[in-house]
Amino acid sequence: MRPRVVVPDDCPQVLRISSAWAALHRLAEVTHYGSLPGSPSELTRRLQGADAALNIRASSPFTAEVFGACPTLRLVSVWGTGVDNIDLAAASRHGITVTNTPGVNAAAVAEHTLALMLAVARRIPLSDSETKAGRWNQVLLTQLRGKILGVIGLGAIGRAVARLAQGIGMEVIAWTMHPSEERARALGVRLVEKEQLLREADLVSLHLRLTPEATDFLGESELSLMKPTAYLINTARGALVNRDALFAALRDRRIAGAGLDVFHREPILPGDPLLSLPNVVLTPHIAGMTSEVIEDGLNQAVANIEHFFAGQPRNVVGTS
Repeated sequence: MRPRVVVPDDCPQVLRISSAWAALHRLAEVTHYGSLPGSPSELTRRLQGADAALNIRASSPFTAEVFGACPTLRLVSVWGTGVDNIDLAAASRHGITVTNTPGVNAAAVAEHTLALMLAVARRIPLSDSETKAGRWNQVLLTQLRGKILGVIGLGAIGRAVARLAQGIGMEVIAWTMHPSEERARALGVRLVEKEQLLREADLVSLHLRLTPEATDFLGESELSLMKPTAYLINTARGALVNRDALFAALRDRRIAGAGLDVFHREPILPGDPLLSLPNVVLTPHIAGMTSEVIEDGLNQAVANIEHFFAGQPRNVVGTS
């Protein structure tokens, strides 16, 4: 019998417009939901009888309770890299494998990171709105060439960001969970301690996986180390930075500004105080939303399902 695969959260819908849709139907019996489940209980209901879940959106909460209530579930295939919406320890206890699509969005997210760096440093959104309003406001801008970029996390995305920054003449320093002097030399970056990076960098860019240890990785004390002329860029996960500390640092101009693609709550609420700040550039978690990433990533997620049921699992995410 073919496995039964449930797609519980394809909203906004991307799977149906990719070639992965046909590939998935050739592989399995498919149940597809074009809306978000909204709660663990609804996610549990949708997953009943499933052998595998193809997880599209990081907002779907694969909790211990969900896994405990889905006895037939053997695999969660995640489209994307982040798995912070999944209780990996609980998945392991229930014998459920979790896979992802590492590196597939690295180029797209790196490009978006560079775009946010340029947008906030050169005040592009503000200048655009001012010019369209008929105000010829020639403000002073920040040049990135010759500046120091501090990259936190040297996975596929962090390495791609480092290369792009070097391409426009920036010096790159880095801190990473698993440092390798050999890899750093090959990349042309200088490894430093976290505190030194925050003190030296003119821009700080976050590229860490969100784990319990990395939550609030940058809090009030860390942000206080940054230069008042420095910018923070986050295309990883909102919870890597303490929300209140970030808002206060931006409001009080203890740092010059921020470019954010991710938030503690998504979608960001209309009354969120970040929306009132003139020194931030915000995008709605779209860094990896390109047609190339959608096509390649979804096909890789489907291939992960195929390999798993063929007894050759790949791209398995561990609990550490």
